[in-house]
Amino acid sequence: MTTRAELEIENAQLRQNESQYKITIESKDHLIEILKEALILEAHRKFAKASESLRSLQSEIFNEAELESVLEPEIQDTDDGGIEIQAHTRKRGGRKVLPADLPRIEVIYDLSDDEKVCDQGHVLKQIGEKTSEQLDIIPMKVQVIRHIRKQYACPCCEGVLKLASKPKQPIEKSQASSGLLAYIAVSKYADSLPLYRQHAILSRFDVDINRATLANWMIKCGELIQPLINCFDEQALSQPVIHMDETPVQVLNEKGKPAESKSYMWVRTAGPPGQRITLFDYDPSRSGAVPRRLLAGYAGALMLDGYEGYEPVCREQGLTRLGCWVHARRKFVDVSKASKKKNSQAAYAIKLIAKLYVIEKTNKDASAEDRYQARIENAKPIIDKLRQWLDETRPKVPPKSLLGKALQYLDNQWPRLIAYLEDGQYPIDNNPVENAIRPFAIGRKNWLFSASVNGAKASANLYSLIETAKANDLEPYAYLKRVFTELPNAQSYDDVEKLLPNRVKSVDA
Repeated sequence: MTTRAELEIENAQLRQNESQYKITIESKDHLIEILKEALILEAHRKFAKASESLRSLQSEIFNEAELESVLEPEIQDTDDGGIEIQAHTRKRGGRKVLPADLPRIEVIYDLSDDEKVCDQGHVLKQIGEKTSEQLDIIPMKVQVIRHIRKQYACPCCEGVLKLASKPKQPIEKSQASSGLLAYIAVSKYADSLPLYRQHAILSRFDVDINRATLANWMIKCGELIQPLINCFDEQALSQPVIHMDETPVQVLNEKGKPAESKSYMWVRTAGPPGQRITLFDYDPSRSGAVPRRLLAGYAGALMLDGYEGYEPVCREQGLTRLGCWVHARRKFVDVSKASKKKNSQAAYAIKLIAKLYVIEKTNKDASAEDRYQARIENAKPIIDKLRQWLDETRPKVPPKSLLGKALQYLDNQWPRLIAYLEDGQYPIDNNPVENAIRPFAIGRKNWLFSASVNGAKASANLYSLIETAKANDLEPYAYLKRVFTELPNAQSYDDVEKLLPNRVKSVDA
């Protein structure tokens, strides 16, 4: 017969087992929720729009780095903790005026002589005209430039011959002119058109140039512009702030590495808007040795994402490390995308970060000192509020959930994120370098890989030149044609400097 003591022991054991089962079930439920979040987010990334716009969140007032940090109307707090967007008047869309500098061909329509008489027999008098314009495009025109060098000999003196000289060419003893090389480079590196497609286009005009030749021309062009790239590097290292990031690239024939392994394009941007410098550098590694090499002698501030490979150079050279608010915000956007219903905590973080961007937009054209004062007076209280919310919320959230990871990232990066308050010259995010990387990422989807290290290095130089030209409001084809024409004949450092985008006011194709 079971005694009372034995029953109590059995009941205690059952209660202990029940408690353990509850803990196990809760743990599994938590894991299921984490996996659901990951599944929803992955499906969103794979099938939904690339934009990080969230229509369900009223606080979503600006687009991500995938577009630009352009803010919409002013936002204000409401009594229910939400935000209110001020009303604005939408402008009616209209037809844009065609550029005045485009050539015009006039087609005149007139009445016949019989129509220039009224019903009463009087001759009509012209009182005006109505004009409308259409945009026309002439397909690619292919032509051959014949270089004819006159040769002379003295009829009296034996062996006296003189031959007219011609300017140095971008690729000596090649059939490629500066214009053709500029066209191929811009088509690939600005318009993401792979060389095999360009070969097909040229073939339609009965011009048969194989892909290997086109690739070799691009490698030689990349080598040709190295003096300009060196100037870019000097200018970037003289700036108070450098934006920096890296993106993968695959190189098939790389010594010591399998073809399917990752290499990297390291990208730097520096300088004010309209005079920005962009530099691409190829390296097989993502180690901290690369930023050490690229930033040797630099003594300013670095705007970066959370990658720790930059920390050694920041520490060794005493660089100010700035954190990117776009990356911090993106973590909370992911929480909202992965949630089946609105996540109020993620929405609250996004709202506060959005207010920081409103302040930046308001003071976009202000001096560095005025921007600094505006940040201290207006942005710092918002940041203090966000810090208080972070400290209160983080202990209550499972650390492995998406929200937990977003909070952890925000906490880990906090000193770097708030460092932009220290100087009005410091940017709030790393958008400029992400915008510079985007054309490379689009092109990579088309051409997939570089065949050789030389090809990757040439691509880096040509991307640098084209993206810097675009950032300085220069038309890439006309600028590259000028560079390929004049750079081979440069005889001094001053001749090279004259071809820098910030020294070239305008170029004509």
